[in-house]
Amino acid sequence: MGFFDFLKQPDINQGIKDYESSSSAVLLDVRTPQEYRQGRIPGSRNLPLQNIDTAEEAVKDKDTPLFVYCYSGARSRQAVNRLQKMGYTNVTNIGGISAYSGKVER
Repeated sequence: MGFFDFLKQPDINQGIKDYESSSSAVLLDVRTPQEYRQGRIPGSRNLPLQNIDTAEEAVKDKDTPLFVYCYSGARSRQAVNRLQKMGYTNVTNIGGISAYSGKVER
């Protein structure tokens, strides 16, 4: 992986397609509750980054596919790292809702 590969952000629109095609997958929004209320991707669950250590309460099976997003992709990258350290085996950072072109619910 080269330096510029690190700078490349995930494509949230492709990430949502991958989420929708994965059975039993969970879509996690790691923004604050206030940000989540202002607009979220339908079907997502809010688990703020500052509370990510409580993920086991929301998703007990650590093999469950988790698709994680935030506003820009930075917090979701942190959340993915922490979830992996907690033993979650199938975690994907899909980036930030700021680049999402689909429907947003309030």
